[in-house]
Amino acid sequence: MASGRLGAEDLTAATNTTLYTVPAETFTIASVSFCNRGNQALTVRLAVADLATPTNAEYIEYDTEIPPKGVLERTGIALGAAQKLVVRSSAANCSAVGFGVETPLPAS
Repeated sequence: MASGRLGAEDLTAATNTTLYTVPAETFTIASVSFCNRGNQALTVRLAVADLATPTNAEYIEYDTEIPPKGVLERTGIALGAAQKLVVRSSAANCSAVGFGVETPLPAS
């Protein structure tokens, strides 16, 4: 099982990007860090989703503003098997990094 960095992306403006997908028979406790590398404020979205395109109910951050050179970090995100961390930025020059710990589900 993986631990440490689970995924890293240089985000494309206005595009949903799957940062990480939990393996089968596993759960994950994760954190996500967004870094605005640009000189303009931008907004980001973060969802714990079943598919690559989140439903409105799956967002845990929605159009949250990050100032120039700023950071937003969301910690303690619990994900079940096959769930995805889906990220999005309103502009380029934004990085998203997921990190955490994968744990096998107990045998039934």
